[in-house]
Parts: sequence; C-alpha cells; structure tokens
Amino acid sequence: MIQRKEQIEEAVRVLKSGGILLYPTDTIWGIGCDATDERAVERIFEIKQRADSKSLIILACDMDMVARYVREIPEMAVTVESLSDKPLTIIYPEGINLAPNVTAEDGSIAIRIPKNDFCVELVRRFGKPIVSTSANVSGTQAPRRFADIPDEVRSAVNMAVDQSMDQGSTGRASSIIKLGLHNEVQVIRE
Repeated sequence: MIQRKEQIEEAVRVLKSGGILLYPTDTIWGIGCDATDERAVERIFEIKQRADSKSLIILACDMDMVARYVREIPEMAVTVESLSDKPLTIIYPEGINLAPNVTAEDGSIAIRIPKNDFCVELVRRFGKPIVSTSANVSGTQAPRRFADIPDEVRSAVNMAVDQSMDQGSTGRASSIIKLGLHNEVQVIRE
C-alpha cells in the first residue's frame, strides 16, 4: 500500500509546479490546484468544461490560513466553523491573495477547512489553499468514489492520489453557507 507521506510529498511537488491533482477530500473526489495560480485554475475550468464565471471552492488547513486569503472574517465564522460537525463550506465576503479566476464575480470566496487528516496535511504541507471542485465534467454527477471519475478527467490531471487515501470521505458534497460582515447568514446548500 502506498504511504500517505509519499502521496502528500508528490502532490505538493505537483501543486508547486502548477499541476492538477485528482484527490479525495472529506466529501467527494475532487480536482484541484494551487488556488493562487491563475493558469492552473484555468486548466481546472477546461477539464470540467465549465464557464469560468462560476467560482470555485478552496480548501484551507485552519482559520489562520483562511485569514491570509479573506480581507475581513465575519465575527461568527470562527464559531460556526468550530461548531460544525460535518463538512461545511463558508462563503466569505472578499477573497484576497488568490488567483482572480477562483473568486466569484462579487469578489467572494468559498472556503472549507476539511475534516479529514489527508486533506488537512496536504494543504498544510503545501502552505497555500488548494482548489477543490468535483472531479467531473460540469453538469454530470459528482464522483462519490474513484471508480465514478470519468476517464477524460482522470487522463487530464498530472497526478491521481492513490484511492486508499479516501478514508473519511463522506461521498456527499459539503453544506454551504454565505456569511456577511454584519452577521447575515444565507444557506446556499444544506
């Protein structure tokens, strides 16, 4: 069996070189790249055959990392994040220090702190947020397992993380909420 440390080291090398990963998250299998690399983010949109006007979710390893990529964190964000017992993506009002094509048209950014050790360690070792979007062609079913990933997506990435690393994946997309600076909360996906 492939060792987690080796998988993470290789994945970090791929990310640093502007490459695209196919990897398990705490929810479903995703494709990702360095969220600060505009060209790599463009490749994600090409692989997914998705309009680049749609924003992407990124993964951060902790709230300290979130703070480096969000202009102002709403007060309740830390509490909501700490109380969530299932994967939760929070849309923050204004992303900063990121590739411009990773944020929404209004400048907001969707960030999730994953709930599995593999993803947290991968993001921490990389040192920057990683794009996390479902490993499918836009408009088709999101892959719950590695076997569900279309061949065209598998062949378009620079590295596919070993399937054994998907322990702890729920097989379901995260909940998404949007937080405003004045404690506004909007549920986007339950």
